Amino acid sequence: MGSRADTIAHLLETLDPLPLSARKMFGEYALYLDGKVVALVCDDQLFLKATPGAQAALPDCPTAPPYPGAKPHLLVTDALDDPETVIAALKAIATDLPAPKPRTSKS
Repeated sequence: MGSRADTIAHLLETLDPLPLSARKMFGEYALYLDGKVVALVCDDQLFLKATPGAQAALPDCPTAPPYPGAKPHLLVTDALDDPETVIAALKAIATDLPAPKPRTSKS
């Protein structure tokens, strides 16, 4: 079962102070901040990358793999009741992750 577009719209609205963008991938969505994948939305659930900054911002957040075979991510459920905490975690993830590699043109 893929994630619904209205779920993505609600998440982007809830986390509005951030310049998040979403891209559909294999029926699910990846959320981008500063050109970096910071979260996945799978089966209408929000999974944040489990970087040290995110774990510090959401210390009691449970972890689960967003899809079979994936590394555990932070499964955000009750934390969405406090969007400021989730925003802080997303900012920390973007800071923790390396800059995206520049794309090379195919000639």
